[in-house]
Amino acid sequence: MAITQDDLHSAAQLLASATSVREAAASWRASHPEQRVVVVDAMDMRGETAALRCGARSIYLATSNGHCWSTTAQPEEATALILTQD
Repeated sequence: MAITQDDLHSAAQLLASATSVREAAASWRASHPEQRVVVVDAMDMRGETAALRCGARSIYLATSNGHCWSTTAQPEEATALILTQD
């Protein structure tokens, strides 16, 4: 299921207000079970461009062809959120 601009905005608000990135991911999973969200170390995303930054936290968009994952700048192509904290 594609990520909408509204989803991205809601995720940013959740990420900014959560006490931790893991808490934000758990909350997102609970309210959006049809969408994937993962938490990774910020170093794992070096060289990639975040879709949104929320202070020291970032949201990246990801897509999959069923086997390999890649980042995308296009929310309509995204099927997952990747969350990090510097």
